Amino acid sequence: MPLLTPELQALIGQEVHYPAREPLGEASIRYFSVALRDDNPLYFDQAYAKEAGYEGVIAQPTLICETCQYAHGAPDGEGYIGHEWHLPVTGCRMIRAGNDYTFMRPVLATDRISVTWTLESMAEKPASRGGTQLFVMSVATYKDAHDLLVAVNRETLVFQPLVAHAQS
Repeated sequence: MPLLTPELQALIGQEVHYPAREPLGEASIRYFSVALRDDNPLYFDQAYAKEAGYEGVIAQPTLICETCQYAHGAPDGEGYIGHEWHLPVTGCRMIRAGNDYTFMRPVLATDRISVTWTLESMAEKPASRGGTQLFVMSVATYKDAHDLLVAVNRETLVFQPLVAHAQS
């Protein structure tokens, strides 16, 4: 039974837009630094950041890709509040197989960053242990309040049938 159904194929090209509700904020940048144990003064010291040529503190590059500032709904049953496609794939486990980031410029605490996710493509490919698995590729584009591109995140998800996994 194929994993890539006509129902799934019909979803390719779907977009979801999350507008910024507020500026990214110094607190978000500082908390992310603490979580990463990153003591780079560009992320929390205004004077240092200005001496380095920035208007103020900047965000770690991946913060805009990892923040839930775009969340506009309630947390799911596991407490997750970020973007998900909720694809109708059953009997599989989902693995986040990778992200490919491109950053156009540093993001400031005062930036309002919106994101648009696009379900780019899907492909069913042979699995190394027999059967097939479904690869889902999506792209998130991050833009500032002037609609200028600041980052791109290409994400790959893999759906592996649980039966094939149990046989390993």
